[in-house]
Amino acid sequence: METLVTELKQRLMEVDDLRAAAALLNWDQSTYMPPGGAPARGRQMATLYRLAHERFTDPAVGRILDALEPQLAALDNADDTVALVRLTRRSYARDTKVPPAFVSAAESHLAEIFDVWTRARPADDFAAVQPLLEKTLDLSREYTSFFQDYAEPIDALIEESDYGMTAETVGTLFAELRQALVPLVSDIVERPVIDDSCLYGHFPAAAQREFGEAVIKEFGYDFGRGRQDETHHPFMTKFSQGDIRITTHTREENLVDGIFSTFHEAGHALYEQGIDPRYEGTLLAEGTSNGVHESQSRLWENLIGRSYDFWTHYYPKLQASFPEQLRPVPLETFYRAINKVQPSLIRTAADEVTYNLHVMLRFDLERALLNGNLAVRDLPEAWHERMRSDLGVTPPDNKDGVMQDVHWFIGFIGGAFQGYTLGNIMSGQIVEAAKQAIPQLNEQIRVGDFAPVHTWLREQIYQYGSKFTAAEIIERATGAPLSIGPYMTYLRTKYSAIYNL
Repeated sequence: METLVTELKQRLMEVDDLRAAAALLNWDQSTYMPPGGAPARGRQMATLYRLAHERFTDPAVGRILDALEPQLAALDNADDTVALVRLTRRSYARDTKVPPAFVSAAESHLAEIFDVWTRARPADDFAAVQPLLEKTLDLSREYTSFFQDYAEPIDALIEESDYGMTAETVGTLFAELRQALVPLVSDIVERPVIDDSCLYGHFPAAAQREFGEAVIKEFGYDFGRGRQDETHHPFMTKFSQGDIRITTHTREENLVDGIFSTFHEAGHALYEQGIDPRYEGTLLAEGTSNGVHESQSRLWENLIGRSYDFWTHYYPKLQASFPEQLRPVPLETFYRAINKVQPSLIRTAADEVTYNLHVMLRFDLERALLNGNLAVRDLPEAWHERMRSDLGVTPPDNKDGVMQDVHWFIGFIGGAFQGYTLGNIMSGQIVEAAKQAIPQLNEQIRVGDFAPVHTWLREQIYQYGSKFTAAEIIERATGAPLSIGPYMTYLRTKYSAIYNL
């Protein structure tokens, strides 16, 4: 058995190396690559992903799994080797249904559409991406067609990113959350509008980045195993346990977008940096689902990073970074400004209360596209109509409408957006459990001591990587299955105080 496990890990390490090389090329394309590199970059990434796919779906991998599984039957389900074989079998069974030629064609196309999107969005040129987006939809449908045992196409994509969930279960959870959110939004918008003008002006980018990086270093982000760079749409990427990078998008006219983006991506990176190093190079060495991953980015960005306790410690430091702009602004004014609730156009800049309505809109549109109930050419108007009905705002253009998110321009349509709201729900439940385990957590945050909560998260969630499913992780960490209760309690408590509800 030991020989078989060693051979399996060696094969998986080679696959991981190829995928990491492709991820590095993608990071370069999103940060420093000159425009002239785009055509070749698509070909290069397609080659690497095809090779990785061929290596992983090699029949020899299947034979190793076949030989190992009977030998592991008597071991505990939580044994590392059992978990590795179980997860590898699940991915192998899935990936062997996808032809290598499709992988190559899809990756080449996605590199092309991303390059076009980076120019088309600032120019508000939906016509430039429409035919490419139609091809993305075709590829997304073709991909889901390789799997026949799903109630609807998007289920194949949801299972890949949030294993255990389906469109039906997500839709039911979202309906419950919407029912709780809408009255809260209605109560808040009837209150006087909070003045957030202190967040706008001129805030030099270098000072913003310096402040943000100092904070996430204190969160526990290890710059010896990471770095931060600028990009069009922020993301985290991982090349190995020793190289986990984040990106941000800093705007000098807006103080907090870049800072909270840094906190958000650092949350993803803290998760990946905390995975047991023994899992390096295997499928265990990554976050277990999009939802759990987003629970960590939203936890550090919002439940910690937008809390009054946090800014009690960090606001004087921020004032020192921008003395002319912030010296006259009291902490209370700043705190209320960063937590202002107002229906808005941009998902990534949305407040905590309305954010999930943005996600639900995208999830519903993806479902309609994949089911053939919506055409790409009609997507902008469908987007505008949902924004009017759900949030009461109408995008003036496509740049801040249907083109705002990178997801449909760098990956398949479907399977990604639901993770943001699942993560929000999980974050409330996880923080509630953390506060029970660490009674002094609020006081620790108030003095900038994040070591206890970081350690608790690493012990309860991070170290396991993909060893357990999202449902298992939540149950183990919190003692209860996933529920919207703690998250809604958090929102109602916080925003009732801010808005005197």
